[in-house]
Amino acid sequence: MACIEARGLRKTFGTTIALDGVNLRVEEGRILGLIGPNGAGKTTALNAILGLTPYQGELRVLGRDPWTERDQLTRDVCFIADVAVLPRWLRVSQALDYVAGVHPRFDRAKAEGFLAKTTIRRTSKVRELSKGMVAQLHLALVMAIDAKLLVLDEPTLGLDILYRKQFYDSLLTDYFDRSRTILLTTHHVEEVQHVLTDLMFINRGRIVFDCSMEQIESRYMEVMVHPGHIAEAQALKPIHQRQLFGRTILLFDLAPDLASDQASNHVDRSQLAGLGDVRTPSIADLFVAVMGGPAGDTQGAAV
Repeated sequence: MACIEARGLRKTFGTTIALDGVNLRVEEGRILGLIGPNGAGKTTALNAILGLTPYQGELRVLGRDPWTERDQLTRDVCFIADVAVLPRWLRVSQALDYVAGVHPRFDRAKAEGFLAKTTIRRTSKVRELSKGMVAQLHLALVMAIDAKLLVLDEPTLGLDILYRKQFYDSLLTDYFDRSRTILLTTHHVEEVQHVLTDLMFINRGRIVFDCSMEQIESRYMEVMVHPGHIAEAQALKPIHQRQLFGRTILLFDLAPDLASDQASNHVDRSQLAGLGDVRTPSIADLFVAVMGGPAGDTQGAAV
């Protein structure tokens, strides 16, 4: 069953097109990373999903229209933004009191248990906490709510690597149970690779890549080509090429579109293994290949 489903989702701000006919489907119990450059439409898409902005096209979240049924939707959805929204004068104990008073699905004992794993004191005010501690407090409050969908928009922005790791470890260990769904955006793509079950790239308001992490491991391969095999490897039509420490690295799609001219040039893993050192590409490598970034000359990334 789909937790989120959009068809022809469109949003404009004057003459600026933020979302340009987006189609997407997120199944229940998945962790989707929505990755894109600044201004690609990530936050606009999240705002539409959360019912914070009107839109054109079809959009259902947990079976509801988020714009017209936002009140009902907020009972089952939690959100962490890239900026702390907790009042700086608020004490930690007051934050617990407040959420307990306004949300019927908040489990205060669970929140207390999460906070017990941190150095956060209940008597501290938000302004006395480091940015990392504020993120921990926010996550503890959200994880203690029995929500079906958690939306994270750059949740670890500005945090050091230790707090970022603790954040995602807590998310997997203490929150995700394969019945909840998580949708997140981040620029720290390498750090969430082990967290995600699915990956989407968005650019200029359009979804340009949509794949499960299992499919990525079976479909894409990166080869650091031995010097004597470069011409042979390039003849197999990689989707991207870059240089690293004087070596040529080629990215291949092992399951090209049968309707394309690459169908007659299908390659397999054993063939590539004879040309150099092979590995599964990272999210960052795929992102550069699909977006046609400066790391190499894109030859037409399959999506």
